[in-house]
Amino acid sequence: MPNTNLPSYLKVYRGPAELPAPVHSDEDTVTVSVGEALPLIADAIASERTWLTDFEHDDITISRDLYEVLSAYQYFRRPSA
Repeated sequence: MPNTNLPSYLKVYRGPAELPAPVHSDEDTVTVSVGEALPLIADAIASERTWLTDFEHDDITISRDLYEVLSAYQYFRRPSA
């Protein structure tokens, strides 16, 4: 007969109580801030999450300013630069 006086250590995760509202949404896309998305993506990369490969060929839309900064960063971080 199991001992019912022992505390339970397993918990069911049901997600956040309320999801943050996206800036813009339609059926196929959601617009969120870079500040919200990047920490999660960086953590997934550092943790080598396999689900990232499901999205590696997906397109993303970024502002021209961010594109220019990323392009300059890519150029200057090259070992030959």
